[in-house]
Amino acid sequence: MTDTPDAAVLESLDPAHPPQQGEAAPHQPRTLGFWRTLLWGVLIIVVFFIGQLTPIGYFLLRHEGPIDSLAQFEVAMIQIASRSLTVSLSAIMGVPAILIPIYFAVRHTRMSFADYLGLRWTGWKNFALGVVGMVVILGCWELAAQLTGREEKSASFMVDIMKTARGDGVVWLMIIAFCVAAPVSEELMARGFLYRGWSDSFLRVPGAIVLSSLLWTVLHLQYDWFALLNVFSLGVWFGYLRYRTHSLYLTMVLHGLNNLAATLQTMWLASGNG
Repeated sequence: MTDTPDAAVLESLDPAHPPQQGEAAPHQPRTLGFWRTLLWGVLIIVVFFIGQLTPIGYFLLRHEGPIDSLAQFEVAMIQIASRSLTVSLSAIMGVPAILIPIYFAVRHTRMSFADYLGLRWTGWKNFALGVVGMVVILGCWELAAQLTGREEKSASFMVDIMKTARGDGVVWLMIIAFCVAAPVSEELMARGFLYRGWSDSFLRVPGAIVLSSLLWTVLHLQYDWFALLNVFSLGVWFGYLRYRTHSLYLTMVLHGLNNLAATLQTMWLASGNG
């Protein structure tokens, strides 16, 4: 028995009636590349700071003292910005302020939000590697601080904020802000969005790690140059782990553990043991 091709197949073989081809789907870049990542990054940082300034603006509007001059305004701003509740709420407000613009930026790519940012966990061996590397880096900086006589030059403003947090009963809120909210928002921006876009550009992975770490360090200008070098070195280590594991959750957890250790040290100093 011989199979007979149907009419549709015969028509498709007719040169006068070539098979119709569907329209190609509009091309979208896999990542945003260098310049679009940079432009979106500037917007994200601006929105991030606006979000962090929101609690300050709220408390400024509710300020009971007179604000009739620039000097009074500066005094009120210092008083409000140095309150533990304000600092904590500012850090927490940074999370939605980061998430919203990043969400709209990632929509311009062919990747899902989670895949673009590396929102996945990794193995416990990588976690152990990350912890060991972080401890070694922090240990080296601690040794350098002792050798140069900088061990006593801690961030006194953080100690003062912790003291006010104890007085106001918001220590728990500060722990959430510093150990959860701040790591989440900063990692989303640095090792999440900026690294992902730049690693596929002419910078490649090494350049993306260095540049994103530099911008992350700029967010910590309240510290002196010695502490900023510490921050930058941690940023490079976190960037390497992001490249090695493709996991942003790992750097978030390590960042949170680092902040937790710093918070516990600050609490110890605030109790008068420093």
